[in-house]
Amino acid sequence: MYKVTNESELIAFGEKLGSILEAGDILILTGDLGTGKTTLTKGLAKGLGIDQMIKSPTYTIVREYEGRLPLYHLDVYRIGDDPDSIDLDAFLFGDGVTVIEWGELIKEHLPEAYLSIAIFFDGQGRQLTLSANNLRHQQLVSELTPKCLKKS
Repeated sequence: MYKVTNESELIAFGEKLGSILEAGDILILTGDLGTGKTTLTKGLAKGLGIDQMIKSPTYTIVREYEGRLPLYHLDVYRIGDDPDSIDLDAFLFGDGVTVIEWGELIKEHLPEAYLSIAIFFDGQGRQLTLSANNLRHQQLVSELTPKCLKKS
C-alpha cells in the first residue's frame, strides 16, 4: 500500500503515471464515492498533455479527451451488469489509454492485461493499492512507486 496525503499528491502521481502510459494501456480505478478516482484521472490527463477540464463521466458513461494519446474515461457504475449497453471494445482496443472507474463491476468483460488502482480513505489522506497482472503494468508499478508514492 502507498499513501498520498492530499489531492495535489494524488494529481502529481496521476501526472507521472500519465506521462509514461502507452496506447492500449487500461487502468481500472476502484474506491468508494469521493475517494479520488476522477481526481487521479485529472492527473493522468495532465501527463497525457490534455488541457481540457476533466469531468466525471458518471451520467455520460464515457468522456473522450485528446492529448499525446486519446484518453477514454469511463464510469461503468450505472451500466451494472450490462456492458453491452456501450461499445466497450471501441475503448478497450482503441488507440488511446482507457481509464475505467468502477471497473471491478465488469471485470469478466475486460481483457486480462490492465493496471488496477484501488483508492481508500485512511483518515489522514488516501491509501493506494496498485495491482498489475502482466509484465507491462508490473514495469509501470516498479517505475512509479519508488519515485512517486510513500509506502505506508
